[in-house]
Amino acid sequence: MFDVVYLCFGAAAWVIVGYKARAWFRDRQNADLGLTCVMTAGVANVFLLSAPSVYRWFDHLVGVANLAMVFLYSSVVVFATGALVLMLRWTGSAVRPRTVVTAVGAAWSVAVVGFAVGRPDAVEHPRDFSTAYADEPGVVTFLVLYLAIFGSGLAGLGVLCRRYASTLRGSWLARGLRVLAAGCWLGLAYCACKVIGFLFSWAGRDLPWLSNGVAPLTASVAALLVLAGFAIPALGPRVSAWRRLRRLNPLWHEVTAQAPEVAMPMGRHGWTGWWPFADLEWRANRQMAEIRDVQRGVRRHVEAEALEIARVKGRTAGLGDWQLVAFMEAAALRRGLLNQAAGRVPVPGADSVVVETGAGPGQEHEHLARVADVYHQPLVDEVLAELGGRTAAQRQ
Repeated sequence: MFDVVYLCFGAAAWVIVGYKARAWFRDRQNADLGLTCVMTAGVANVFLLSAPSVYRWFDHLVGVANLAMVFLYSSVVVFATGALVLMLRWTGSAVRPRTVVTAVGAAWSVAVVGFAVGRPDAVEHPRDFSTAYADEPGVVTFLVLYLAIFGSGLAGLGVLCRRYASTLRGSWLARGLRVLAAGCWLGLAYCACKVIGFLFSWAGRDLPWLSNGVAPLTASVAALLVLAGFAIPALGPRVSAWRRLRRLNPLWHEVTAQAPEVAMPMGRHGWTGWWPFADLEWRANRQMAEIRDVQRGVRRHVEAEALEIARVKGRTAGLGDWQLVAFMEAAALRRGLLNQAAGRVPVPGADSVVVETGAGPGQEHEHLARVADVYHQPLVDEVLAELGGRTAAQRQ
């Protein structure tokens, strides 16, 4: 079971690494992005080597029992070192990142030497390494230095993530930083479990359930949270864009069918059509812009009183402010397209069929998605029917 779980998590982690590496190759000047790629790769390698079958296969390949543990913990140290470097970069510390990397490298070299001289047998211990060698000074040195480096990186990164998340006010980056901070705090709980296990072992009271049960489980969940924290800022906007696309698509197809000149072929900007999740944000933005183009193009075909009739009916129906604005725009857009198809240009015409909301870009997308949601509601039909009745009465 452990093999399946860890290998699945490892595969997912390497997918995230590939995605981030692709973004980094497009922006080589972004040192922080490159650093997060390396950190994510460290976490992915931890999952891979945590699978008992991979652990034993690696040791059999190199001919040294438990050497996989050195590479596993080295991957954790790479992550922790990256966290410390990020902390220095984000805080503008006078300490140079190269100094930290050198210090961590020297400490970890001592730790590896401790492993080499303290490993007394050739028995594999993929699940109980720390308890099996709790009485061997060399291995204890290896483990204590590992926990010190890992804990320091987690503590620094956790504090910074919480601090910066509080300044970003609900953005996807803020959500990712909060999840990453939670992973750091849970990782510190893992370190605490290991330290407590050591103390009890040295006191002659082993706690294998804590060191070999609770600690690995805590570390695994912490690693998943860290990966999620790295992935959310990239995946979140794309998920939102996909949802907007699904909501905007019916309206976009309908309005551009009557005004095909505003529609840009979706094959441009790198989307070939075979992968439905490509360029989601660009496609959502493009659809919104094209719907707005149609709105501007039909405004002279909309009666001046159209928005006011829609406002009155919407208020009577008890619509809230955001719902009312979307409803008014939907009614005006439908009326404009109907009049345009009939070649009717009312006098006086509407100055605009777009109701100002004062919203930011993300809220503007949501607003237009609401317009799409209510476009074919019966209440809109009532507005159109009243406008049609007034037009017929004026002709008589």
